[in-house]
Amino acid sequence: MRTPLTVVQTGNDNCSMKAIVEIIARALVDQPDAVSVAEVSSAHSLIVELTVAKEDLGKIIGKQGRTAGAIRTIVSAASAKTGKRTVLEIIE
Repeated sequence: MRTPLTVVQTGNDNCSMKAIVEIIARALVDQPDAVSVAEVSSAHSLIVELTVAKEDLGKIIGKQGRTAGAIRTIVSAASAKTGKRTVLEIIE
């Protein structure tokens, strides 16, 4: 049985894209310890690289890419405040 994820509100609105992607990915996969997220930042954009276990890749991508698209939509909406374009890359 999986243990439920707990999200704690810290009082500030500065939740990083890395943390958002990691929370979502860990909730979707069977091997949450294999989830790794890295950020590559430039002047006008932020690239968030998500790596999961090979067996969990299908769960992150979803049927016809719908899950990956939904995660990308959430990341884009969350990054609207920063003014930077954010791109989610799923690394195989």
